[in-house]
Amino acid sequence: MPISGHSINGLLLLIVILISLSVVTSQHQARKSFLVLQQEKERAQQMEVEWGQLQLEQSTWAAPARIEKIAAQHLQMQLPKTGQVKFIGAEQHLNDPSVAQIKAGMTVSGAKRQP
Repeated sequence: MPISGHSINGLLLLIVILISLSVVTSQHQARKSFLVLQQEKERAQQMEVEWGQLQLEQSTWAAPARIEKIAAQHLQMQLPKTGQVKFIGAEQHLNDPSVAQIKAGMTVSGAKRQP
């Protein structure tokens, strides 16, 4: 059975229509994807701005002068005077009898520690 010219033309027309629909569909998907990409870029930019603000806020809250001021005003803390500071060397600490007892497995009170 030979194929007539009308059926070939009809088949080609159907193929052209299907391809045209797929091109339109893919362009629509590309545009939707581009919009989502733009929205996510904008969101990322907003998050970067917020991150910078949070870092600035953290540095403000953790400023040594601010912490010292709060410690003095609210907790009545003060810096120790020069005579109140005592430096302990490692050798001096290791020669302490209580440290020797702890190393030997004893508590400071002299009782044997349980393993």
